[in-house]
Amino acid sequence: MIRMNVNYILPFLLLLVSFSSCSRKYKIEGNSSVTSLDGKMLFLKTLQNGQWVTIDSSEVVHGLFSMKGCVDSVMMVTLYMDDEGIMPLVLENGEIEVSISNTQLTAKGTFLNNQLYEFIKKRNTLELQIEELDRKEARMVLDGANLEDVHKELEREGESLVKEMNSYVKQFITDNYENVLGPSVFMMMCSTLPYPIMTPQIEDIMRTAPLAFKRNEMVEDFLSKAKENMQLIKEHQRLKQNASTDTSGQ
Repeated sequence: MIRMNVNYILPFLLLLVSFSSCSRKYKIEGNSSVTSLDGKMLFLKTLQNGQWVTIDSSEVVHGLFSMKGCVDSVMMVTLYMDDEGIMPLVLENGEIEVSISNTQLTAKGTFLNNQLYEFIKKRNTLELQIEELDRKEARMVLDGANLEDVHKELEREGESLVKEMNSYVKQFITDNYENVLGPSVFMMMCSTLPYPIMTPQIEDIMRTAPLAFKRNEMVEDFLSKAKENMQLIKEHQRLKQNASTDTSGQ
């Protein structure tokens, strides 16, 4: 009978486990032109069971910082300074280049980070165009244009830009239903609401969403709260209508 020497094999088994558990290696090379960040600690945090958990950290030295490690799966994280969230990142296999300035935050180098920051760039451009409409109206009126005509023209332009932005956001989420970007951008969109509620845009997104998307912890929690709030709103409206009917009947 051939006997195996366990003491001889065990180190090799541990080595295999080490290799398999570190199949996804990330490396972040960051630079910052914001002088107030020098000497500060930056943290990578991810949301787990409602709590922000630190994944990695680095000190900013002469405008540079670096982090590297292993992840079991692709995950969405946020770059923090103290308790302040600076920017979202996708922790995935590869080298991620992060740039921080007073006017711009960017991350590139890996597929999902490239996708995310292309999306953010396009959405920011559309938002700036919408914000510019008020200033455009003032300039046109000062140039002698009729206020009513200008208002109607820019109202149509604003509606068109909002429609374009909503369509772009929806398409991006739809295209990324099956990866971390879909749920994360969905939650970014929902965070602009005063409280969780089912809007026509959210209902439209959920209509074609796969089960994996709906079962995402953050998405599931938002939908649960939004549906509760919708029931409360309906109940409030019903009571208000009943009170109005009783008053008119008297």
